[in-house]
Amino acid sequence: MLLLAAASLVAFVLLLYMVSPLISPKPLALPGAHVVVTGGSSGIGKCIAIECYKQGAFITLVARNEDKLLQAKKEIEKHSINDKQVVLCISVDVSQDYSQVENVIKQAQEKLGPVDMLVNCAGMSLAGKFEDLEVSTFERLMSVNYLGSVYPSRAVIATMKERRVGRVVFVSSQAGQLGLFGYTAYSSSKFAIRGLAEALQMEVKPYNVYVTVAYPPDTDTPGFAKENQTKPLETRLISETTSVCKPEQVAKQIVKDAIQGNFNSSIGSDGYMLSSLTCGMAPVTSITEGLQQVVTMGLFRTIALFYLGSFDSIVRRCMMQKAKSETIDKTA
Repeated sequence: MLLLAAASLVAFVLLLYMVSPLISPKPLALPGAHVVVTGGSSGIGKCIAIECYKQGAFITLVARNEDKLLQAKKEIEKHSINDKQVVLCISVDVSQDYSQVENVIKQAQEKLGPVDMLVNCAGMSLAGKFEDLEVSTFERLMSVNYLGSVYPSRAVIATMKERRVGRVVFVSSQAGQLGLFGYTAYSSSKFAIRGLAEALQMEVKPYNVYVTVAYPPDTDTPGFAKENQTKPLETRLISETTSVCKPEQVAKQIVKDAIQGNFNSSIGSDGYMLSSLTCGMAPVTSITEGLQQVVTMGLFRTIALFYLGSFDSIVRRCMMQKAKSETIDKTA
């Protein structure tokens, strides 16, 4: 039996070699590289810009609020490693008009050169029960979270393919791997990014362009604080089953994975488990990564069932508490 198992493992590894040349990409050198970060005026986006700037990159920050952009620029410039580095700020809504986005990317490239790395970090979250959310909320989140990533990527991808070098980063969310109570609008917009990224990676891989999808957990950012103001109780209790990460920690991991050309970027043990569980037909950059996913799938699925049971229990308890409160109010 052991001999058969060993033979099967060897055959599986050989099959992986035959199906796809799983050669790890050459790391992207950040010193002197041009990095564009959308949503770069605060939160994870700003921390990613700082992390890249620390490594010698030239930065273009793209966001809507000019005052926040200028404030972020001053903060980022404190981390320069040489006097040649530049932080360029451009104010535009990346989710509204593709022609505007294309124009600002051209402006950035004229000033700082071709884009070596694009980080799509512009996004927003609104939580609520499906029937309580306005239809416009679904439209708005899909526009900001999905089209707000499509437009900048569409504007840089042709040049990256021509130059045979580039990285495109999509910042999704763990809610883009697992649908949760209260996130019918948010999760769907983040799940869409995964499909875009997988298809795009297959198109651009032959041109030495690599795509990374980041799935950060709850992170201590201004956007997260705003989201908490309207979260349903069930969503808040489920979120509290995991800890809140610091944006600097998340940014370091995303930049590291993007440099290496890794398709998945996850944070912590929960993030690793979710990425393995939801890998499906996602690209891998090494045979080791693929084997780890195969080996751990059964164990992680077992653990996930306990998590799902816990989440269902939270939802049921909240429903019972609400029903009890309504009964008391009627009899009062």
